[in-house]
Amino acid sequence: MGKKRKGRKSPAKGKHSSGGSGKNSNMVIVVIAALAVGLFFGGVFMPALKDSSTPQATGGSAGFAQQIEETKKLLESQPGSVNLWTKLGNLYFDTDQYANAIDAYSKSVALDPENAHVLTDLGVMYRRSGNPQKAVDNFDKAILVSPTHETARFNKGIVLYYDLKDKAGALQAWNGLVQMNPGARTPNGKLVKDMIRDMS
Repeated sequence: MGKKRKGRKSPAKGKHSSGGSGKNSNMVIVVIAALAVGLFFGGVFMPALKDSSTPQATGGSAGFAQQIEETKKLLESQPGSVNLWTKLGNLYFDTDQYANAIDAYSKSVALDPENAHVLTDLGVMYRRSGNPQKAVDNFDKAILVSPTHETARFNKGIVLYYDLKDKAGALQAWNGLVQMNPGARTPNGKLVKDMIRDMS
């Protein structure tokens, strides 16, 4: 799928249009955090590589802290930079600072409301902060501006199924994904269409 980001399993590839280096894949999947038992992962769902990309910080938490401060400093003179707000959101994402990530991503989306990748990342952060409906709302926005966005469709199904207990809605989201890409797979390699069959 793609390079792993710190603290995340089953990485997925994506392509970000507003900052950092892009990554291409036939299937883009992001599995977002859930404190629920997974049917096909055998445990807790964890987030994979988000669509937004930013250079991995070096030096552990100190490296991230330094990048955060540097990015905030740049934003003081460039408050209209979509790339910088996205980068800041990525850094907060990587350090599990959900509220700060939501704030940064929201500012990025306010400047570029049609960036499906950032909308998807924003949805992941809302889900991890305990607001699944907001997560779905942002996945829907991502799908609206980019109907072929596979990550958003997969994540929408995860949140609907595990958090909002909407099995029908989840299956609809995943079926939409399979209609676009019959070969779509989950992070553990299972075909999404087989997952749908097992969960139906």
